[in-house]
Amino acid sequence: MKNICLLSFLFFSLISSAQTPGSRPKIGLTLSGGGAKGLAHIGILKAIDSAGLKIDYLTGTSMGSIVGGLYALGYPSDSIEKMARGLDWEILLTNKTSLRAMIMEEKEEYGKYALELQLTDKGFKLPTGVLEGEEMWLKLNEMFAPAYNITDFDRMPIPFRCIGTDISTGNAVVLKNGNLVNSIRASMAIPSVFTAVEIDKKILVDGGIVRNFPVTDVREMGADYVIGSSVSSGLLPPEKLTDAASILMQVIFLPDGLQHEEQKKLCDIYIEHPVEDDFSAASFGKADDIIDVGIEQGKIWYPRLKHLADSLDAIYGKPNLKNRKLPKTDSVFVSAYEIRGLKRTEESYFTKMMGFQKGRYYDVAQLSKRVRNVFGTRYYNRVLYSLEPLPDGTTKVIFNVDENALTQAKLALHYNSFSSISLITNLTTRNFFMPASRSLVTLALSENFRLRGEHLQQFGKNNRLAFVGGVQFETFGFTNYQKFTQKGSQRQAFFKGELKSQFSTERKWTVGAGWRYEWINYNNPSIESPFDLRGDNSVQTAFGYMAFNTLDVSIFPKQGLKMTAELGYLFQQNPALTLRVGGELSDKLDSFGIRKNNFPRFVFRSEWYKPLIYRTTMVLQGQVGLNFNYKQAILNDFALGGLANQFRNQVTFAGLQEATVYTPSILALSLGVRQELMNNLFVTLRADGATHNFISRREMNVPDLLSGAALTAAYNTPIGPLELSVMYSPESGKVGTYINFGLAF
Repeated sequence: MKNICLLSFLFFSLISSAQTPGSRPKIGLTLSGGGAKGLAHIGILKAIDSAGLKIDYLTGTSMGSIVGGLYALGYPSDSIEKMARGLDWEILLTNKTSLRAMIMEEKEEYGKYALELQLTDKGFKLPTGVLEGEEMWLKLNEMFAPAYNITDFDRMPIPFRCIGTDISTGNAVVLKNGNLVNSIRASMAIPSVFTAVEIDKKILVDGGIVRNFPVTDVREMGADYVIGSSVSSGLLPPEKLTDAASILMQVIFLPDGLQHEEQKKLCDIYIEHPVEDDFSAASFGKADDIIDVGIEQGKIWYPRLKHLADSLDAIYGKPNLKNRKLPKTDSVFVSAYEIRGLKRTEESYFTKMMGFQKGRYYDVAQLSKRVRNVFGTRYYNRVLYSLEPLPDGTTKVIFNVDENALTQAKLALHYNSFSSISLITNLTTRNFFMPASRSLVTLALSENFRLRGEHLQQFGKNNRLAFVGGVQFETFGFTNYQKFTQKGSQRQAFFKGELKSQFSTERKWTVGAGWRYEWINYNNPSIESPFDLRGDNSVQTAFGYMAFNTLDVSIFPKQGLKMTAELGYLFQQNPALTLRVGGELSDKLDSFGIRKNNFPRFVFRSEWYKPLIYRTTMVLQGQVGLNFNYKQAILNDFALGGLANQFRNQVTFAGLQEATVYTPSILALSLGVRQELMNNLFVTLRADGATHNFISRREMNVPDLLSGAALTAAYNTPIGPLELSVMYSPESGKVGTYINFGLAF
């Protein structure tokens, strides 16, 4: 111990003699890039704060630029830790935003397709990376809001630099002024993962390609003594190059890997975190674990950091840390705005859908909400904003907009035990007939062919009124059941034409009224059953409806409520049917309940999600179908069974296959618990119960009370969820399986 103290005294004596008398040696801190692994740097910041060590200069790359930028701006390490643990990385690292930001007319289409391509005059436009990261941009804006009036990074509480790579020259670009959020976003733009960022007419990507550990830069800023925190040891050894992803990342970051040792030698304290074996750059699902590793590493290095701080304080006195305070930020008065990038949409539409007006106070949360509002129209691929202080003390907001092409082509793959495999293609175009309109055609290429076309026209104040017209055609093969036993098979063709007018408000509610025409054709059965209908029937419906949707996401929601309700009157049925009983033609349609009377009906569906304890979500679903004064069978019955809603009048029910039971009235409830075992891996247990045939009652060969249960294992892949289910119903006494991949048509 005495030797250590003596060496420390000699070391600082040498420093003191080399400095101007009374000047304190400048301490630099460098944080490396490394994706999710870079969250380990937080532990070192906590150790530095605990030691009372003053940092004079800071550099970082990629994730090191985010963590380092927050610290340089004045956030205490405890606050940075709290933010990092509270972030929803799943949303931040996708091209999606919350479903709650979508206008009601877009919610059913949002996030349904694995691939979306923009069709321009020059053909399909490919992005510069997989992730545009709208939510990442907004979150960075919120976190770095205190720096909105700082354009010279030397004016930050700790002078700061981050590193980008100019993809046209391959050179490192030291970012030291301009918009801080843009600079950090450029520093973390991993090629082919995040889209590139344009700064000063340069196209920049992740600085880690050429300088992942920028110790040279902190030395050039004036640091006399450097602490380096690294989550990457340079190039991976051959035994760790085990897959295409690791080889690709090795190639991308090859230039930096070759110079890592040189940067390491420039450090006076070099801290390497033990994260290489258990975590990768993409391990954001293990963010808490990575932070914990960094905290443990900070505890190991704390004695040396504390000794350094105490030795400096003993020679030069306590440093002034008051300048390290986070700049105060509050709401700003917006007196002017500018929108850059609008080509296909009008400024009036942009501001109207955003709900934005100048001459008001806004804070960052309010601005982010308004950006999400306009992003939720789907006219825009990216909407960014920055704040520019004006000489009179007010603020100008600059919106940088990247519009979506007016026409987009979309693709998805879907497989279901009932509907078989299908390639789903979609063409969506906007403003084709009139402004504020959307037209789409969706086609499912499969043995069960499906086609849907729709035109939406918005109008009125804030475009809350809409007219919707649509057509749909599909064919399905149905299994016929009697007393839960398969008795035959028959294909049906279905056509629907629909006109609706509706009013939507607060991105939650829609109410409207409409008219619907439906035609159903019962083909000759492929396997005859004791009771076969052949021919077709048509019916018209006048209806009013309501929809409510506050789900957070469309796939595996964690919270929110979704409801739809429709009250309708069915009229002008026109059955042209024949009936075969036991293979023989029967002319007694009426005796079997095949009639064409008019009648009212009510249909209601709801699903409610409530987060419980860690990664557990309660799921409650309800379905109601009521035919009043209904004096017929089969034609307009509700079809009970299946786990995914796919066809006309279906009521999903665990334990039964699709259309196992036809009934004139149904009340079904489902209670489930879903556990996320690890990132994107889910297990769901649900129990269903139903009572049916209690209105417009008729004689049936199944019990009025039904029950069932299902156990589902699911994995949310980048192109849609893969779900494997086992289900059972005590009334049928049968165990069934169910497979679903992707999102339904």
